[in-house]
Amino acid sequence: MAVSPPTSPSEVLADRALWKDGWYRYARCLRSPNFGPRPRATAVSLIVLHSISLPPGQYGGDEVQLLFTNQLPAHAHPYFETIHALKVSAHFYIRRGGELWQFVSCDDRAWHAGVSVFDERSNCNDFSVGIELEGLEGDAFEPDQYATLSALCAAIAQCYPVANVAGHEHIAAGRKGDPGPGFDWPRLQRALAWPPERFPAALD
Repeated sequence: MAVSPPTSPSEVLADRALWKDGWYRYARCLRSPNFGPRPRATAVSLIVLHSISLPPGQYGGDEVQLLFTNQLPAHAHPYFETIHALKVSAHFYIRRGGELWQFVSCDDRAWHAGVSVFDERSNCNDFSVGIELEGLEGDAFEPDQYATLSALCAAIAQCYPVANVAGHEHIAAGRKGDPGPGFDWPRLQRALAWPPERFPAALD
């Protein structure tokens, strides 16, 4: 079920106040070089949730920002030697305290999903917005993160015809497991007041 576009002048003005060229007003901007154009006539219909922490299980540093801007120092931690050369990005990153960063315009294609399939459509990067939550796969997330995430999802759906929200684990089953069982899908569904069918089947 797609979200209807704004119809009244006040709704249109509200959308323009929140977004400019795919950049969200309330996010801290740090542009990643890792993006590309979406295929022609491809609408954003999916939000994909991820979890990330660098090194795994450690919070509060700037390593995720460095990874998404190709500046992660390989020598800083043994784990970084295995990932520092990756060219990856997400549209958004939500810190444990709810702070929101944006790396790629939502009008563009970020490199977050990899090999993926949703609703029999492959290459989910083409039609999705990727949101990274600072956290460890399987662990719990913070109330401030849910507050920022629900507000962000609502804002995305005001500007783009979002029909579904899924985890990386749902679009790359067997390859990825994030955000994992620690993520509270019913909590997000209640906060957004969207129908359950717009969320993963695991919500039932």
